[in-house]
Amino acid sequence: MKTTIAFEGYLDLVLQRAVDLGIARSKTDAIRLGVFELNNKYHLAEQPETNLVIKKMQKLDDETRAGKRKTLSEEDVLKKYPHLRKTMKG
Repeated sequence: MKTTIAFEGYLDLVLQRAVDLGIARSKTDAIRLGVFELNNKYHLAEQPETNLVIKKMQKLDDETRAGKRKTLSEEDVLKKYPHLRKTMKG
């Protein structure tokens, strides 16, 4: 999502101070940090990593069903990558 916004006065001062103090590389980064803090405080989007993993898994499942991706059995994987046998025994 792209959004164009203009900050003046106090808000612009806060963003500039975040940059000046090295907290953020730019005002845009300072805004991103603010969004993360907003989520930390109010839990607006719980476990964003989990949501990303779920989306990725759904995409992979869709590709497999469409024939664009092949799944391998454990035996096939070990034939292709025999060095993995060592890690499975431990």
